Amino acid sequence: MRALIQRVSEARVKVDGETLEEIEQGLLILICAMQGDTEANADKLAAKIAKLRIFQDEAGKMNRSLLDVGGAALVVSQFTLAADTSRGNRPGFSTAAPPAEGERLYTYFADQMAAQGITVARGRFGADMKVGLINDGPITIWMDV
Repeated sequence: MRALIQRVSEARVKVDGETLEEIEQGLLILICAMQGDTEANADKLAAKIAKLRIFQDEAGKMNRSLLDVGGAALVVSQFTLAADTSRGNRPGFSTAAPPAEGERLYTYFADQMAAQGITVARGRFGADMKVGLINDGPITIWMDV
C-alpha cells in the first residue's frame, strides 16, 4: 500500500459541495492500494502511521505520535498515488489495485486505524472529492509498505 501523510491542523473532504467529513489536529492520509496488496500490508501501514512520531513535544521536537496527541485521521482514497510517469506525459495507473479490491483494502485500512483508538473520518471511495487542509509544519511524508 502507498500513503501520503500530511500533518494537519484541520482537514475536510467535500462531495457535491457538501462537507462529508472534517477533522482538527491530526493526519490527512491519502491512501492507495496497489496490485498484490493484502490485509497484512494494510495492518503494517496502519500500525506504522498510528505510531509515527511527527507531532511536537514540549521541547518542539517531533517526538509524539497521533496516538500520543489524541489526534484524528481523515482517510481519503487516492488511486493516483499509483501514477507511473516514466513514459510520456500521461500518467498510467496500471499498478493500482482494481477498484473493488482497492475499496475493500481502503475500508480495511481505515477500520484498522480506528481499531487502534484513533478517531477516523473518511472520504467516499470513487467519488469526485474536494479535499481542503491546513498542512501543519508543513509535514508531508510518503510511505510504501
